[in-house]
Amino acid sequence: MTVPRQPSSPDHPDASEPSDREGGKARKTEDRSHMIRRRWLTAIIIVLLIGVPAGYLVISANQSRNSGRDKEDKYSATGLTAGWPSKVQRRLYDVPIQPYSEEVAYYETNNWRTSRLYAQFLTSNAGLQRFLKQIGTDEGALKADDITISKRDRKVVGWEFTGPGPWYGLTHEQKDPAPTLDVVVDRSNTRHPMIYVVSTTTP
Repeated sequence: MTVPRQPSSPDHPDASEPSDREGGKARKTEDRSHMIRRRWLTAIIIVLLIGVPAGYLVISANQSRNSGRDKEDKYSATGLTAGWPSKVQRRLYDVPIQPYSEEVAYYETNNWRTSRLYAQFLTSNAGLQRFLKQIGTDEGALKADDITISKRDRKVVGWEFTGPGPWYGLTHEQKDPAPTLDVVVDRSNTRHPMIYVVSTTTP
């Protein structure tokens, strides 16, 4: 009598198991290849995610550094320093440079008689109005073609005021020890006036 073939026990594989193992080995080989490809793909993605933004940051930093050097070179020839005067300087000289201004530069001189802060900045029409209000005056005080900054002060920082304009100016005098401000505004850009100011204090 023939004994029916019994199913193989999981603990004791029968003779058919080698073919399963071979198949399993083949599958394992395929899995390993897939794993290698997946790791390479993951590595490439990581390099792209980290390397590309880092490259942009380096380029951006170099551009900002070069831009800063260009501004320093541009203003160093005139004595001006590219950047904002300190909060203390702005407060002492009553020069409220407006937020988000561009082309900001300044220069300070001191002697036993007088101290001066020369400053320039490009702002908006609203910024010009706020600036004038903050120093205690308004646009009505500006006079056309009135270059209120003296030739001596213009020479100190290389301001020429020879462009097409139109140019406007005012002198805002205050009681000592508050400073006197000579302001010139270039309105050649109708939306973004350029403001030049010399603030003079007497200790």
